[in-house]
Amino acid sequence: MELSIYDIAGFVGAVIIVAAYFAMQQRWLNALDWRFPAANLLGSLLILVSLWFEWNFPSVVIEIFWALISLVGLVRALAERRRNLIASRAPAE
Repeated sequence: MELSIYDIAGFVGAVIIVAAYFAMQQRWLNALDWRFPAANLLGSLLILVSLWFEWNFPSVVIEIFWALISLVGLVRALAERRRNLIASRAPAE
């Protein structure tokens, strides 16, 4: 059985999502850390690449929602990180 490049992309995306979830469950990665939503976003986008070539509408819908939710989480995590960095550099009163 020969895998196409888009099948490999889908498998890699699934591995990334599962690995991020496993790392969070093992408390190696905090769900509020920017890396968790970033991994989920990357994974879902790679799965969407595979779905572009092997169309499955319900799977596309869930991956789009997964990507959007992950993007919101990533933006929030990076904004929080930026606020904390600015607060730590502020002069003490």
